[in-house]
Amino acid sequence: MVQSPQTISRAGEARGVRLRLLPNFELSNHGRRLRLPVTAQRLLVFLAVKERPQHRWAVATRLWADLTDDRSGAALRTTLWQVRRAAPAMIACADSHLRLSPSVEVDLHESVRRTRQLGTDLQVHDGLLDFLSHDLLPDSLDEWVVVERERYRQFRLHALEKLCQRFTEAGEHASAIEAGLRAVAADPLRESAQRVLIEAHIEEGNLSEAVRQYRTYARLLQVELGVEPTTLLTSLLPVAAQTRGVNVNVMHR
Repeated sequence: MVQSPQTISRAGEARGVRLRLLPNFELSNHGRRLRLPVTAQRLLVFLAVKERPQHRWAVATRLWADLTDDRSGAALRTTLWQVRRAAPAMIACADSHLRLSPSVEVDLHESVRRTRQLGTDLQVHDGLLDFLSHDLLPDSLDEWVVVERERYRQFRLHALEKLCQRFTEAGEHASAIEAGLRAVAADPLRESAQRVLIEAHIEEGNLSEAVRQYRTYARLLQVELGVEPTTLLTSLLPVAAQTRGVNVNVMHR
């Protein structure tokens, strides 16, 4: 159900307003979706990914780079009116700067915040895997979104690998493997992702799964890049096999 713009309080806060950017744009108020023109969506995305207050001129010239200064300024004023009409308290204005209201919940911000708080108490991070499984607005072609998308992609890849390691250390093998699989799905050629997944299989006692994962990765590397896995990765399996008193030929494909 799409909510009427007038139902959002004009008291200066956007409590209950949630902005979703992972993987696609969605704006809601207390669970009810709000519709905005594409230009208004781009403005909210820009302010959300920048987080800090942005000068009006910088916003206008970045979002409407193909227009003159006067026309880009006019376009910004029109877009601000569109946003305020739908959600009056979403954008805070101070002097010549704009920022997204701190009371707006943004899934991108939550994902980053929860990941940075990642500690030994893994129960605190239930649901974090879902945040880390999506790219930022994958269909957007805006150059500034592409830059932010890659920044977040690198962040979430490291986070998934870290989660996989933490779950493995805690003996939460199913969760460790799930985190590792999501890291590998995000970048199949990334050796560090493959390594933590293989280590998770080994720690669970499934050497056959570790060997299978290694061979799949080795074939992919050969086809895509014409190279072999590093010694660091290759050495994992013989060491694991030796501790279990079995032989394993990692080079057989």
